[in-house]
Formats: sequence, structure tokens, C-alpha cells
Amino acid sequence: MLFIHNDVVANVLNMKDAISCLEEAFHQLVKGTATHRPRCDLYAPSHENKEGYYRWGTMEGYNNGIFAIRMKSDVVTWPTDESGNRTEEKYCREEGTYCGLVFLFSADTGEPLAIINDGIIQHVRVGAGAGLGAKLLSREDSETVGMLGSGGMARTFLSAFCCVRNIRKVKVYSPTKVNREAYAEEMRLKHNLEVVAVDDPELVYENVDIVSSCTDTMKPTIRGDWLRPGQHVTIVNAFEIAQDGLNACHVKIRQGIQGLKILEDAFENVDGSDGITVRASHGHSPVAFIAGTSEERKRLPNRNSSRDIVNVFPSYGDVISGRVRGRQNAEQITFYQNSGMQGLQFSAVGGHVLKLCLEKGLGRKIPAEWFLQDIRD
Repeated sequence: MLFIHNDVVANVLNMKDAISCLEEAFHQLVKGTATHRPRCDLYAPSHENKEGYYRWGTMEGYNNGIFAIRMKSDVVTWPTDESGNRTEEKYCREEGTYCGLVFLFSADTGEPLAIINDGIIQHVRVGAGAGLGAKLLSREDSETVGMLGSGGMARTFLSAFCCVRNIRKVKVYSPTKVNREAYAEEMRLKHNLEVVAVDDPELVYENVDIVSSCTDTMKPTIRGDWLRPGQHVTIVNAFEIAQDGLNACHVKIRQGIQGLKILEDAFENVDGSDGITVRASHGHSPVAFIAGTSEERKRLPNRNSSRDIVNVFPSYGDVISGRVRGRQNAEQITFYQNSGMQGLQFSAVGGHVLKLCLEKGLGRKIPAEWFLQDIRD
């Protein structure tokens, strides 16, 4: 059994391979040989941070004989900036540190195979999903990108676009000048591209083929009146596009299921007599089990109705199976909701990382016996 640190993951995992892993896994899902359980979160009030909530999140998936569960343990806050825009911030123990792990198990024997830091895998697998969406829906001659956001996801999204299209030029906007300029310089050197930082978000949309939003915002960033014919649009979270943006798009595809549908249908707004409170589409959580007094729950963000909008669209699997059509001409504006099927992505990419580490002798060996016992539950 291996413990695999982020440094090792960064050494063995590249975007091209991650895209191939996801593409294979998504086809397996259509065939019924892979599966996943969507993200589900649990919230409890933090007694140290009076503005925050503890959040435990999990998602699971299976393919190619590997079962994965990704867990994350954070204290989350939702501050409001000077523009009145609410964002999500998180940490584990102290600001700047985070706890996220991917556990891999053999579906043949049941034994644990690996524990992997999730930081690099998380960013790469989300970027790879955006790359698959662009490969599926953007024009084949796409060569320019407009990027809203300058964080980690904006970096991996661009890497993925470069893998599936011949990208030559990028424009980037984020509210903080130093961040967007740093992003522009880093991406210029990494990908040998022309990358321009702009000081107005509307400029990001002008004369570009792919428009991408990678932000933590909880208000829309994609505006329908700024979109142009032939563009492809992709986002990280459902908050980033409102109805006017969707109305401008001719083809709308979601990656996969974002929440547990049975809970969304049966427990839309339930405060049970047994003490369980369940909310659908709360903040960035598709499904949330919530503890806390009525006063403590005021810290939480409101329900995210944007998720209801995108959950009704056909999926990536619907397109590749031929049940629905993707882009049909060069003038259509296409939209790809790059979320859903997270657990399957962790099994696919995590399994690939484990295979490479075993081949290269990387990772720290730990006894599997530490995790086995002779007491039956």
C-alpha cells in the first residue's frame, strides 16, 4: 500500500493522460461498466470560527477494478467583498492549509491500495473535464481563450484547452490586478502563448473562441449579452451562469449528475423529527446534511437555484452515445457545465497515478495490515 504526496502526483501526472483517463471512464459509464455516487456534504457549526461551518465532503467512484473515495475536511466561510459579491473560503486547522485525501481500494479483493493527497489530482481532473467538454463542443478551429479567474483551476483549464485545441492567444480577467498579471506571465512562459491581462471582464469575450469562468464567486460571471456566435462556454460551478447566459446558448450539456436526485426530490426542505436536516443545492453543495441551531445556520449561504437549471440538460454521455447532438454548425454557442461524476474521475485519475507510482517505485510504502482487522462488523 502506498501513501502518495502531492509532489509525487505532480511528477507523474500530466494533463494529456488525465483527459484520456476521463474519456475512457465516461465511455465506461455509458456502457455500464463504471459507476459513481455524487458528492454529498455534511455541515456542523464551528465553535472556534463564529462565522464558519465545518464541512465534510465525500464522493465515490469505480472503474477498471479500482474504487475511490475522495474526502475533504474544511472549515468554510462565505465573506462578502467590497462589491457585495459573496465568495467561499476554506481552510483546515489554519488559513492556507487544507485536508483532502483520495483512498483507493481494490474492487477484486477489497484491500486498501493507496492514500493520495488530493490537491494536484483535484485541479488536474477538473481541468481535464473542461478539456473533454471543449473537445466535444468547441469548434475544431478554436485558437483563442477568454478566461475569467486566475487561480488554480484557471491554470489547469488552460492546460486542458491546449491539449485538445491549437490555442494561440488568451485574455484573462480577475478583479485583482496583480493576480491576473501573474497568471498572464506564468501561462505565457508555460505554454508559449500570447496571454494578455485585461482590466474589464467584457474584454474577455471579444474575439475569442472559448470563454471559461473559473471562480469562487456565488453570483453569475457569464453574461448572455456579451457572448458571440460560435463561442464555447464552460464554467466550474453553477453560480457562474444565470438564465440570460443560458438563453444565449444553443447547445447546453452537463458533464454528469451533480447531486443525489432522490434527496433533491424527497427531502427538498426537510427538518425531520429525528433531528436530521437535509438541504438540496446549498451553496456549493449539491446535497447538504446540516447541524446547528437556527442562529448558527444563518452563517450558511442561501440555496443555489442555478443548479436546478443545469441539472435538466442532456449529459456528456447522451452526446457520445448519440442520444442527443452536440454542436451542429460553426455559429452555435455551446455550453458545458463542467461538474458531476467527480467520484468516477478520482477513481480513473487516481488509479492511473497509482499505476505509474508502482511502475516507477514512487510513493511511501505503508503496511496494508495497519488497515485490516480480525473483528467483523
